[in-house]
Amino acid sequence: MSDFHQFGPVTALPRLLTRPVETLESEIARWVGRYPVTLTIPMVPAEMDRPALAGIVRELSQVSYLDTLVISLNQATSADYARTREFFAGYHGRKVILWCEAPSVRRFVAEIRAVGLDPGEPGKGLACWLALGHVLAEARVEYIAFQDADVVNYSREMLARLVLSAVDPTVDFDFVKGYYARVSDRLYGRLTRLLMAPLLAAFTRLIGADPYIVYLSSFRYALSGEFAMKCDLAQRMRLAPDWGLEIVTLFEALRHRAAARICQVELCECYEHKHQELSPEDATTGLHRMANDVTKHLLRTLAANGVRLSSGLLRSLVAAYQREAQDAIADSYAVSTLNGLRYDRHDEEKSVATFQGALRASIQEFIADPLGAPLIPNWVRVWAGVPDSGERLLKAVRESEGVIEATAP
Repeated sequence: MSDFHQFGPVTALPRLLTRPVETLESEIARWVGRYPVTLTIPMVPAEMDRPALAGIVRELSQVSYLDTLVISLNQATSADYARTREFFAGYHGRKVILWCEAPSVRRFVAEIRAVGLDPGEPGKGLACWLALGHVLAEARVEYIAFQDADVVNYSREMLARLVLSAVDPTVDFDFVKGYYARVSDRLYGRLTRLLMAPLLAAFTRLIGADPYIVYLSSFRYALSGEFAMKCDLAQRMRLAPDWGLEIVTLFEALRHRAAARICQVELCECYEHKHQELSPEDATTGLHRMANDVTKHLLRTLAANGVRLSSGLLRSLVAAYQREAQDAIADSYAVSTLNGLRYDRHDEEKSVATFQGALRASIQEFIADPLGAPLIPNWVRVWAGVPDSGERLLKAVRESEGVIEATAP
C-alpha cells in the first residue's frame, strides 16, 4: 500500500487501491466533453526498434477519450517519418505526426529564429515546444499531457490516472506531475536517488528551508517525463532545450501558478523504462550528460528564484552533496536488503562520483555565465514577435501531411 502522508506544498495523490481502468476512464469520459485532452509523445526513430513503444501503441489503441495523439518525431529522416506513420497506424483516433525535420517545419523554425527567438537545437526540448505550439494553435483542447516513449511496462491506467487528476474539476489542479517507484530486481532512478534528492538536502543544510527548495523537495519523482497541464498555463511555459526539461518545467509551473494549483499523482506501483548508461568518462552522453544538464538548470532556476549562490556557498555545496549522497547510498542499501533486491554498492559509488564531477562542472559553468544559454521562449512571447506563427506552424505540419483524422478500426 502506498503512503498517503503529505509533506511539502505540493499535494500527492497516491495509488492506495487498485481501481479497474474502465472505472477511471468512465470518470474521465464525464469531463472530456468540457475539458478535452491531447497526449504528446516526443520520440526519436530508435524507439521503434525497442519493444516499449509497440506496447504503448497497443495500450493507447484502447483509449477513446483523447481528442488527439501528437507524436513529435525528432532527429528523423524521411524514411523514419514514413515508418512512424505506419508504426502508429494501429491507433485509429485522430493523430498528428509532427516531423521536426520536415522541410516545411524546418523553414518555420528558421523564420522564428530569424526574428531573434531561439527555439534551440534539435532534441526533446524543441520537439516538445513544437508540439505545444501545434496544440495551442489548433485550440481544440483544454489540457495537454506528455509521456515518454520508452516505458516498458506501460498500461493505459498510467495515462488515466494522470489525465483524471487534471480534468476532474472537483479536484481542480492546473499542473499534474506523475510519480512512481523505479524498481525491478534492483533500485533504479539513480538521478533522483543519488543526485537530485541529496543535492536538495545539501542546499537545505546550507541555506535552510528556502521556499523553492522545499517546493522541489516535495516532488517524489521530480525528473519524471509524465505530466499534464492546462493550455492557458502551457502557453506561458518556457522550456529547456536539453535534459533540464523537467527541472525547468517545475520552475515554470510555480512561476505562473501557486503551489496549491500543482499536484503529483502516483501512476503505477512500479515503472520500468530504458536505463541510461552512466558514461563516467564521457560528459556528453548517458547519465553523465543528464546530470550535467539537471544540475546546471537547478542552479540557474534557484538563482532566478532569488537564492543567493555565492562562490563560497557553491564550494561548500560540493562537500555537502557528497555527505548527503553517502547517506542516500546507505538508505538505498537498507531498502534493497529489506526487500531482497540486488544491490551493487560499487556501482552506486561510481554513480555518485560521476554526479559529483557533473556538479563541479556545472558550478564552474554557472560562475562563468549565470544565465547560460537562453530557454526556449514561451508561445506568448512567440506570438508577440510573430503574430501569425500559430497559423504558420499549422500550415507547415499540414504540408508534411502530418495531420491524420480518426479512422474506423
